[in-house]
Amino acid sequence: MPQITILKRPREEAVVTQRKFFKKTTRGKVIKVLRERYLRDDIYCGIIACRICTGVVNPILPSAGDSTHKQFTTGHYVLPDTNIFLAQMDLIESPTFNPPIILLQTVLEEVRHRSLPLYNRLKTLVKADDKKIWVFYNEFRSGTAVVAEENESPNDRNDRGIRKGAEWYNTHISLACPPVRGQTRKIPQVILLTDDVANRHKAEAEAIPTVSIRQYIEGMQEAEKLLDLLSATGKDDVGQTKAGTTTRTALYANYLPTAMLLAGVKAGELHQGHFNANQYNYLEGTVPVPAFTKPVLLVGRENMNRAVHGDIVVIQVFDESEWKAPTDEVVDQEATLKNDNAEDSEEESDGDDFKLREETRALQSVHAKKGFAEKQPTGQVVGIIKRNWRAYVCHLDTASLPSTASTSLSTQTVFALPLSRLLPRIRLRTRQAPALLGQKILVTIDRWDAHSRYPEGHLVRALGKAEDKKQNRKAFCWNSNHFDCLPPEGDQWVVPPKDPTNAIWRDRMDLRDLDICSIDPPGCQDIDDALHARRLPNGLIEAGVHIADVSHFVHVDTPMDSEAASRGTTVYLVDKRIDMLPALLGTNLCSLRPHVERLAFSVIWVSPFNRSCTRALTNDSSNSPTDADIINVKFAKSVIASKAAFEYEEAQIRKDDPNRTDSITQSIRLLNALAVKLKAQRMAAGALNLASPESSDPIDVEQKELRETNSLVEEFMLLANVSVAKKIDEVFPQTCCSETPFTAPQDEFREAPDVLLKRKGFKLDVSSSGALAASLDECIDPSAPAFNTLVRIMATRCMLSAEYFCSGSMSRDTFGHYGLASPIYTHFTSPIRRYADVLAHRQLASAISHTPLHASLHSKSNVERIMDMINRRHRMAQMAGRASVEFYVGLALKGRAEALVKGNGGSEGITEDAFVIRTFRNGVGVFVFQLGLEGLVTFKRDCPVRCGELHRHGTERGWSLRTPAPVAISVFDKVKVRIAVEKDKNTQRGRVKMTLMSPVDSRGL
Repeated sequence: MPQITILKRPREEAVVTQRKFFKKTTRGKVIKVLRERYLRDDIYCGIIACRICTGVVNPILPSAGDSTHKQFTTGHYVLPDTNIFLAQMDLIESPTFNPPIILLQTVLEEVRHRSLPLYNRLKTLVKADDKKIWVFYNEFRSGTAVVAEENESPNDRNDRGIRKGAEWYNTHISLACPPVRGQTRKIPQVILLTDDVANRHKAEAEAIPTVSIRQYIEGMQEAEKLLDLLSATGKDDVGQTKAGTTTRTALYANYLPTAMLLAGVKAGELHQGHFNANQYNYLEGTVPVPAFTKPVLLVGRENMNRAVHGDIVVIQVFDESEWKAPTDEVVDQEATLKNDNAEDSEEESDGDDFKLREETRALQSVHAKKGFAEKQPTGQVVGIIKRNWRAYVCHLDTASLPSTASTSLSTQTVFALPLSRLLPRIRLRTRQAPALLGQKILVTIDRWDAHSRYPEGHLVRALGKAEDKKQNRKAFCWNSNHFDCLPPEGDQWVVPPKDPTNAIWRDRMDLRDLDICSIDPPGCQDIDDALHARRLPNGLIEAGVHIADVSHFVHVDTPMDSEAASRGTTVYLVDKRIDMLPALLGTNLCSLRPHVERLAFSVIWVSPFNRSCTRALTNDSSNSPTDADIINVKFAKSVIASKAAFEYEEAQIRKDDPNRTDSITQSIRLLNALAVKLKAQRMAAGALNLASPESSDPIDVEQKELRETNSLVEEFMLLANVSVAKKIDEVFPQTCCSETPFTAPQDEFREAPDVLLKRKGFKLDVSSSGALAASLDECIDPSAPAFNTLVRIMATRCMLSAEYFCSGSMSRDTFGHYGLASPIYTHFTSPIRRYADVLAHRQLASAISHTPLHASLHSKSNVERIMDMINRRHRMAQMAGRASVEFYVGLALKGRAEALVKGNGGSEGITEDAFVIRTFRNGVGVFVFQLGLEGLVTFKRDCPVRCGELHRHGTERGWSLRTPAPVAISVFDKVKVRIAVEKDKNTQRGRVKMTLMSPVDSRGL
């Protein structure tokens, strides 16, 4: 029998190898947790051909380091601390920044705790082929592990651990490079990069080479470009602007401490909500809070207190005597601040000087005029809970660049103007200002101090010329890590022959013999849904929706899954799309193309549509709606072979052709008959039939024609989503991925019923979705066929956008989908282009006991985090799509106008009918129905004052213009506008400008 020897660790080592802490359970019980840490001596340093380290690894750090730096000519490696990665990720991601990097485990874990998005970006960098980053597990190496000392904070402990790691590396490299007689020894150094002055001083005292990030960049090649990428956060030795060389008074109130904010919100004295900027008046914003029926109004920059659109803020509401009404005048940021100088923008010596600036005078002038809006709760921002800052598409303000510096390569302070009207201008220091003029650039906000009138940021990268189509549609690229997750057969992958022992065929239904077809828009390549309908021998009707089984190819916790989650959705531009998944999956292996066997996730219903069958098969359009009760629904993974792929128009022609009697046509007719009844049921339950403008042709602008086949597909996709939502909610009531808008039409729509009644005689009931649907159907103006669609568009835009949420994070009485009149709803039918649908597929697969659910989807907090990310990406995709449409509509209008001028010598621009959708003292908002285009017509502010100021006309929401023949313009009025495209002086890009032509010519106002 072999002898076993038990070795006991000495007590003095226990301090290093054990971690003890106390944890509070969900029930409030405090428990002690003791964790053992096993230290090793064989953790590889990562340097190629190291003489000391042993083991089978793939080192990536060059043995001589990097010798191209001016300060470290003998070779070096860089070891950044945590704050470098938190603040300078844009710099580290740059292809130009490529020194060998040592990433300590301490730093990696601290980044993960501080910012999960940055942690994911850092993990991607570690795997990138063009970066040399080695992760060193210093917490488990006996020579680098440290333990917190008595009364030492976690941050100080981590800083000490980072210095210990840098010291160990320098000693280790020195030992690995022994001296050779007759040769000069060149030993690479490990340089600690930190912007923490105290940490640098401690490192210098310990003889550890250390520099700040700015000092390091200044010694690199192409330093001019890299310095522009430096974040303004933590710049301890940044050159000051001349505004920063003088003593400056705080222009904004300091934020309250976090503890006071949380206590105030809990006590009801303060209120928390999302800050929403006003796109028409940059000096106003609102914060919806549950305590008030109307959102809290914030007037002036002082009261908005450095909040940026989308931030989660804490506000203090003023006494009711100080409440104000929102202005009804357009206040444009560019016009008001056109003479502002980026260098001098912070030179105010005290608060009184700040209040005397042009924008404050403009605000006081606006509020001095009597408006018709009611007063509402008014307050100020006293703290920020969470910043929603990200990279913004901007362009440089040419007015902020001195004419003498138009060709200078010295550092200059300029303004970056975001394309969105909801964002403030950003102060930017760059050496590339002349080269960036006329280009779109990506800028990130770094900080907004109390003494700075504008936020400060840094350049991420240039996107290209403003009018370059290719630069207006740049996409993300896939790397090799993502392609490693794809089937090795590539586009040669096929469904294997049916075999019960094959994992693919396990618990899958074989539906290859069914007459399944797809109906999609023209040119669709990512076909993610197909349908079928047939009569069963027992007289019942079976209908099915078959969705691409994306979850079979995209597995949880893989690089492909992480990338798809970060994208969140496919972005559809006018002439291009940015896919959520690689083309191999989206347009091939997952696409339900005709005559090819594909994996699917099927939802199949059985219903007694007996009465409708005969009329449907004979194409009887007089079929009246009857109850479409579902008596059974089945969910199953399947294998299908689509028989045909139709476009909407093609399917409609096929359905309407009485000479066609084949099985596919019969299936389409039956599906259409069922869809009619499903829609009738939804409308009876109070669903809304809303509208949104569409224009998607880059050559010209035209409206899409909606056919019965459009509605057919829509109804069955809605039915599938509702059925899946109910099933998932039954099994996972706490983590079901649901989707719903939170409220009915918002404040912008509350005045519409009164105006509509007085102007058009229509009564609009917004008390419930059913009442709104019924009253919308009555809003028909025979003289304006587009009027009903206009009212529906206005109702749609005034609703809160649908958002995804985790079912366990909200009360069940809020689950109902207002627009669809459904008790619960999710997205299941488009997994190729929406990541939320992929999550629904995984949950449904587990709900039917096909595939176990990954542990991450059992965590409510993790699901909430994913939902927040998807919602953010969805909003960004919508904005990108709208910007693309606006860009191409501008090109089309420019082409039309040039053709008119060339053809008949007429004036530049085209004239179109439009409806007034909003009114201001100095302008009107109009909607051009024919083009699906919304615009703003403004009047010169000094003209109405000289001619007699604009005044209220009766009690309707509108203004009478004091012209030779006074004219009243109100919401819903039909007008004529001239639309022209003029070049923006900053971007050199065409932008649409509208002028009122009838009932009055606004060029004379």
